[in-house]
Amino acid sequence: MPREVALVAMPNVQLLDVSGPLDVFAEANAQARAPAYRLRVLSARPGPVRSSSGVRLMHDGVVTETAPEGIDTLLVAGSPHAPDEVPDPRVVRWLRAAAAASRRYGSVCTGAFVLAQAGLLDGKRVTTHWAVAGRLVEQFPTITVDADAIHVRDGKVWTAAGVTAGMDLSLALVEKDLGRETARKVASQLVMFFKRPGGQTQFSSKGVAVPVGRSALQEVQRYVAAHPAEDHRVELLADRMGLSARHFARLFRKEVGLTPAEWVEQIRIAAARTMLESGQWAPKEVAGKCGFHDVDTLRRAFLRRVGISPSEYRKHYAGTARQAP
Repeated sequence: MPREVALVAMPNVQLLDVSGPLDVFAEANAQARAPAYRLRVLSARPGPVRSSSGVRLMHDGVVTETAPEGIDTLLVAGSPHAPDEVPDPRVVRWLRAAAAASRRYGSVCTGAFVLAQAGLLDGKRVTTHWAVAGRLVEQFPTITVDADAIHVRDGKVWTAAGVTAGMDLSLALVEKDLGRETARKVASQLVMFFKRPGGQTQFSSKGVAVPVGRSALQEVQRYVAAHPAEDHRVELLADRMGLSARHFARLFRKEVGLTPAEWVEQIRIAAARTMLESGQWAPKEVAGKCGFHDVDTLRRAFLRRVGISPSEYRKHYAGTARQAP
């Protein structure tokens, strides 16, 4: 029997959060040469669903008029407004019933906020779009958020990061159901990674935070950002504020939320990413220009913070900055 995949599209839904996963499951049907999945789009209210891009989406049913039983996989698509909105209580009740009856449930992008409002992520490890991961933690402290993961499974809960990551999640579900070979064929046909390299940190806005804290501390942060290659040991940074190294380190962690060494590494990685994207410098040159002792030190830090090596990052992103011959 085909497995029913129900994708809930809230008002102002991100269109690709819906169409991306559906295309993955539809291609799996084609590759399996059998109806492995029956696909349905459900809305929170009657009438066409207006997406965040303005395109209207016709649904297959309204959640409050749909029996929750029989749904194998329940996914909630994201919306730019999801972190700020409270779902209709009737929708929340339906989601709870459908999640309990389903084999698995989850979200794409900010759809995690909708599930969290329903109490369906309590005590779970999840992911969401990197830009709102901090807000999910603040609003729902019982949830563990992996802000770098492309997708996460915790028991029957499956969550994906922003937008296109919904396709990665759906491909993982296809692999779980139909096997690796079918999933590989789906990825090949859709021209997507079978296993995407690295996490979503590589797509974030360089990881550079706005200077925070008292004005003198902000001046130190601006100086480091402008001169990443210089020696930024705690003792030298403390001298700039006329403080002892211990006092400075304690103050920095309190007001910035990171140790000075962690923050300096973050700034250097951001500078390295910009240089690598230009395609003008090799990783060895980048290491010296961004304050790393050698290319191996850069590589270890890059893998830790971005999830892929500097060489891989340059290969993937430098082309966007270079003109074709």
